[in-house]
Amino acid sequence: MSYYEHHVFFCLNQRENGDACCADHDAKAAFDHCKQRVKAEGLAGPGGVRVNKAGCLDRCAGGPVCVVYPSGTWYSFVDKADLDEIIDSHLKNGKPVERLVLPATVGR
Repeated sequence: MSYYEHHVFFCLNQRENGDACCADHDAKAAFDHCKQRVKAEGLAGPGGVRVNKAGCLDRCAGGPVCVVYPSGTWYSFVDKADLDEIIDSHLKNGKPVERLVLPATVGR
């Protein structure tokens, strides 16, 4: 059994050279919203959900991105409504949000 049912990593990488990066899409605000909402829903903690910051996840072209483990589901999102849908559907009910899944062909 896993320590967390779902472990969510948000790329917060900032590239100084001007290349595409998640930080350019306000990824920190998205991370903050998800973490706060997970806590408010009572989902946070052992046996539940952990939301973490990450450096580059090497999927920059799809940014901003987050990944949910153990399922390995990669998401690209636009706004808080997208994040709320991921929380409600995937983190609460175990059903990935297909419309937000990042295609496997999207890389750096």
